[in-house]
Amino acid sequence: MTELRFDSAAAQEAAVDVVIIGAYSSDESVPVIPESASGVNAAFGGELSARLAEIGHEGSASTVAKLPAPDGLAANSLFVVGLGAQDDVDTEVLRRAVATGVRATFGRDTVAVAVEGDDEAVATGASLGTYKFDDFKTDEADDVPPQSVTVLGTTAEVVSRVEALTAGVFAARDWLNTPANYLRPPMFATEIERAADELGLEVETLDVEALKTGGYGGTLAVGGGSEAGPRLVRIMYRPDGADKHIALVGKGITFDTGGISLKPPQGMWDMKGDMGGAGAVVGAILSIARLGLPINVTATVALAENMPSGSAYRPGDVVTARNGKTIEVLNTDAEGRMVLSDALSRAAEDEPDALYDVATLTGGAVISLGARTMGLMGTPAETARVQRLGDETGERGWAMPFPEDVKKNMESSIADVSQCAQGMKRDGHMLQGGIFLSHFVPEALPWAHLDIAGPADSDSAFGYLVKGGTGFPVRTLVAVVEDWLAEQS
Repeated sequence: MTELRFDSAAAQEAAVDVVIIGAYSSDESVPVIPESASGVNAAFGGELSARLAEIGHEGSASTVAKLPAPDGLAANSLFVVGLGAQDDVDTEVLRRAVATGVRATFGRDTVAVAVEGDDEAVATGASLGTYKFDDFKTDEADDVPPQSVTVLGTTAEVVSRVEALTAGVFAARDWLNTPANYLRPPMFATEIERAADELGLEVETLDVEALKTGGYGGTLAVGGGSEAGPRLVRIMYRPDGADKHIALVGKGITFDTGGISLKPPQGMWDMKGDMGGAGAVVGAILSIARLGLPINVTATVALAENMPSGSAYRPGDVVTARNGKTIEVLNTDAEGRMVLSDALSRAAEDEPDALYDVATLTGGAVISLGARTMGLMGTPAETARVQRLGDETGERGWAMPFPEDVKKNMESSIADVSQCAQGMKRDGHMLQGGIFLSHFVPEALPWAHLDIAGPADSDSAFGYLVKGGTGFPVRTLVAVVEDWLAEQS
């Protein structure tokens, strides 16, 4: 893993393999070198802008130019990352650009980043840009991440905070990228226990017998078709003196075949990532513990493998969830909401101040909002909170309604609630998921449901995202918890 460092040295003094600076675009298509990089510009005889223009680098956001270092630079190479127009630069532009620059240095040992702007955004981009998942590669690669990345001009406090944040993101990414045969429910539970134990967190794991005793019918139904039995894992973070309590809940379907309602084979391999919600909430509580935030947090994740077999649950079944409500099953491929019915019910029993659940729940979310925006549903104040903080972290969300006509379609003639719309109507598919989940959250409890079916993984590298698991929305969940703390002060 790359070591993140800090230093007060100027860019031209950094004795590393690569030093990265930023450049702004201009109306003249000639990049503008910021005053903070004047020492680097001086090493190029004041002609760095002209040199970049000669090779076609205009300073457009997240573009990278590579130059050999002249005598006045202690580094071996200079990489210039475009930031776009100076007036348009915000924290998300910085995170994306710096991460792109760092990723371009793979294969070099030591890197320094000297990009002006918000310290935490620069350091976050630098850290996230070092991620690479190659656990199952047997050939030695040339493009390995740097051994160290030094963020120039920042502080130990910023680096420490960023390391705590990105550790949770990396854990979530690693789990989502892990093949399903290496992360079946009992295995995933063990991995979560190990990660929590390292930080001294209390963990409770319910196996199949404990789930039966506890009345977790939704989780047992979904996991019943697999020889690898389901689990429900709860992680408790309880710092001294904390009085507020936030509950996080995650969907952990370690592989989703669709069950009896079998998915088409095209793209089914990607269903190893259907535990992205569980990975995110566990990653978030790990980051919260590392940051030492003075607030109680509980993460509850329901883990199951949705497989077709003689013991699998069927369309037409009626299942009883943890809170006693009965569910008419219409489609075994709508399994995420089934396990969440139990996890939400259990989390609500602790009477937290607010509850946030995260799930790769519906293809409807991708159709409605695309691949990089999560759907937000729940109580208005909490969906607004998550949307505001998601905008700040770069993990975008959009609040969605619960229309009366969609609610009506969720009514069942034989059970308390239908798992999805009667007649298998696809109208408002994403909204159906949120409306179903609302039956398992007390009406007075502040709650937000985050449907991350789109942004949980990425088809290609983009800014600080890489192909595969993104760790979305770990940083937003941490920001939500910090926002609750800010309200107390």
